[in-house]
Amino acid sequence: MATPEKDLIRTDRPEAPLPPLPPGARWAAPAPFLVAGLLFANYYLRMPSLKAEFGLSNGLLGLYLLLPVVTGLVTLQWAGSLVARFGSGALARVMIVALPASLACIALADNRFLFMAALLVFGAVNGLVDVSMNAHAIAVERALGRPIMNSCHAAWSIGTLTGATVGGVVVKAGVAYPAHYLAVSGVLVVLALAAGRSMLPASADRAAPEGDTAKPRAGWRDGWTGRVLVLGLTGTVVLVSEAVVGDWGGIFLHEELGATLAMASVGYICFSFCQAGGRLVGDRLNTRFGASTLVRWAGALAVLGLAVVVVSPSPVVAVIGFGLHGAGLSVIVPLIFSAVGHGAAEDGAAPDSAAATAALAKVNTLTYGGFLAGPVLIGWFADGFGLTATLAGLLVLQALTVATGLRRV
Repeated sequence: MATPEKDLIRTDRPEAPLPPLPPGARWAAPAPFLVAGLLFANYYLRMPSLKAEFGLSNGLLGLYLLLPVVTGLVTLQWAGSLVARFGSGALARVMIVALPASLACIALADNRFLFMAALLVFGAVNGLVDVSMNAHAIAVERALGRPIMNSCHAAWSIGTLTGATVGGVVVKAGVAYPAHYLAVSGVLVVLALAAGRSMLPASADRAAPEGDTAKPRAGWRDGWTGRVLVLGLTGTVVLVSEAVVGDWGGIFLHEELGATLAMASVGYICFSFCQAGGRLVGDRLNTRFGASTLVRWAGALAVLGLAVVVVSPSPVVAVIGFGLHGAGLSVIVPLIFSAVGHGAAEDGAAPDSAAATAALAKVNTLTYGGFLAGPVLIGWFADGFGLTATLAGLLVLQALTVATGLRRV
């Protein structure tokens, strides 16, 4: 039988004692996920507005969306070292404030050049957010001795659901996207500052505490194993699918199926709702059925949902497909991240936190690249083959992943 996620957190071997958790640290761990989810939901909903504002074709929009891929991948290469040096809590505390600030930069861009510059900043910040918040969740899991990763990713989904719902109302009310983005940025900065006060101190998971020079730090070559590579590639396909729903789901409903702009936003709302529900029960399902069984059934459901979208004759049926797709994708990435982080902490030559951070950085390099590059490739293929045919190609890729890569979870 597959090993439940809770068995990945070993407590039967000696480790350096962890400092006591700050008050509220358990509930501060999901906070960066919540902030990011709220932000990306609102960012995605205005993609048709951004496309129209700057007069971009599908292919040109895809090219613009390549910019945050580049800067995100660059900062991901530094993220592991920054976490090992300063601690995941310290880095996450800063980056979840910087992320909504970078959304404000997009709001203030009034020409294509400034829009490109804002996207570069946005991607750079998000690369650091991605690694630091997952590394921080792993550190809190070790301190608690029980899994919380699904609940952290549930916070992302709750954020996207809430953000998509409220954002959909804003779109329907006819609010211009700059005012929309600036309001979201202001609210999220306040939330991020409040949550940051309860995050782990730097001493909780730095690779080498002050005064201790004997402990090695994880280098860029540390953390690459066959299992990490396979799980990273699997997570990449999953996040490509998730990002495509955000960036292109509304455009598919609007341009391919004739939905209104307001109706087009419902697809992502339904996706987010079902994804949040799946993650809220993910830890219990994992305990009952095991990670391997859970991800295989979830992957099959995700494939079914995307198939419904591709063959849908109407916006309503496609929205149902997006919901099934979100439910299927919900638990896969949290289980991958938790398995990678704890597995590296137990098997790595570097100290636990350094090995876990190095492995997470590797997986994040792959998954983050897919998360941002996927929509770019969709844009390019959509120009040549049409958006429906392109989504059908993604469906084939996703089915192959479910049949092969998920066996390593």
